[in-house]
This record gives sequence, structure tokens and C-alpha cells, in this order.
Amino acid sequence: VTKILQNAGLNVPTVMAENYAEGFLLLSDLGTKTYLDSIDKKNAKQLYGDASDALIKMQLASRPYVLPPYDAATLQREMDLFEEWYLKCHHQTPLDQKEQTDLGTIFTLIKENNVAQTQVYVHRDYHSRNLMVVEQDNPGILDFQDAVSGPITYDLVSLLRDCYIRWPEPRVRTWALQFRQMARDKGVDVGPDEEQFLAWFDVMGIQRHLKASGIFARLWYRDGKPGYLPDVPRTLSYIETVAPRYEALQDFARLLRRDVLSLGPEKISRIDP
Repeated sequence: VTKILQNAGLNVPTVMAENYAEGFLLLSDLGTKTYLDSIDKKNAKQLYGDASDALIKMQLASRPYVLPPYDAATLQREMDLFEEWYLKCHHQTPLDQKEQTDLGTIFTLIKENNVAQTQVYVHRDYHSRNLMVVEQDNPGILDFQDAVSGPITYDLVSLLRDCYIRWPEPRVRTWALQFRQMARDKGVDVGPDEEQFLAWFDVMGIQRHLKASGIFARLWYRDGKPGYLPDVPRTLSYIETVAPRYEALQDFARLLRRDVLSLGPEKISRIDP
């Protein structure tokens, strides 16, 4: 994956030496300044612009049958983490039969959304903790070893609806459409119109945030790492914002309001910068 991204013109660590037998790689270093630690209202336009340029380079380099497909089975396994680890384990919310059916309907809609989108190379964790602020060829990009071929909006929603930092929704949608125009101008298939692209973006975000919430809960209950639990309310609040916009998601929106997002003091929809 390193070679693929380097050939696409992205700034990723160089593999300087390999010892597969003993499990070692010697990598170049991209410093210590993450986007999360560095971004603010003044520099956000520039930093997100750089990240968008890099993302488009990666998407333009996409070729079929090179990276594993982000297929329906993978999407389903990821969304199942939400029910198993967040609903049942952390929030202790068993679903009744109707709610189970509603959740299954949403999962099917999300998988159909994935298939409908233009398929490109997907970093899979393209967010503020994996993007480094560097002086040349910004950003430096880390943690791409699980890259796949999947929906064009996946990495964009990871970037703009970040689990670790939240921006006002009008600004997010403006940035998303600016990305669409930039990608379109460079020859990326971004769909027929802005409305379709935003729908792809919104529904893709629901999948990612369900997955992330389940992973954050699993990190605590299985792995003994509580540090991600404070990020769950922000992560789920994105779904609370998006779901009511779509008729097909109304039942899911009601489920979230009643059973998931009624978290008392833990419920924080934080706008960070």
C-alpha cells in the first residue's frame, strides 16, 4: 500500500528496510504534529484543502482488483460491532423484534449506498489523528495498511465528520461540495449532481459512525482501553444530525433518540474549534 500511495504522489513514510521474518520495518518519520493537535479556525481551510488534494490524488490513482473490495460482507461485519459492543455491551439496550428489523433495513440501505457509489482507493482511517502537518507535501499520511477499494465518500466523511473534532454542519457540507467540484474538475466520477453526492456522503457517514462507536466500546470492554469512550457521543451525534433528513431513516432516527442518544450527562454534541 505504501508503494501505491507513493506512486500516486502522496506523502507517506518511506520503507527504508524490511525484515519480514522477524516482523520489522524501518520507516522514515513524519514528525509529531497531527492535524488534531494543530487545526483551528484560522488554518482549517488550508489544512483541509491540502488533505482534499491528497485524497483526490489517491482516488485518481485507483485501479480495479488491486486492493481488497470494501464489499457488503465487510460493511455488515463493521456495523454489527455497533449492536454487539455498543448497544448490548455498553449501553445495555437489547432490541425488540421491530427495532431489530429496522436496524436490518438500515444496514441494507447502507450497503446499497456503498455499491452505488464510484469505487476508488479508500484509506479507511483518513482523519485528524492520522494526518500529520509537515512543511513540504502536506499532509503526511499514516495508518493506511487496511486500505481497500470502496465508496468515493468514505474517506471524505472520515475527514470532515471526524470522530475526534466536529465542525458546524453548514461548513462541513460546504467543504464536501467544494471537494466534489475539485474532484470533478480533475476527472473523478462524483455522481450526477450535488444532491446525490451529499446523500452518498450522509449515508456513508452513518456506516462509519456506527462502526466507530462499536469499536470504541470494544476497545474498553475487550481491550481495557477507556480513552475512546468520551468520543462516542460526538460520533453518534453525527447520525442524530443526518438520519432525520431521509424518509427511509426515520425509524432509525427515532430509535437513536429514544434508546441510544438519551445518555444523560454523557450526551455531548461538541463543536470543537
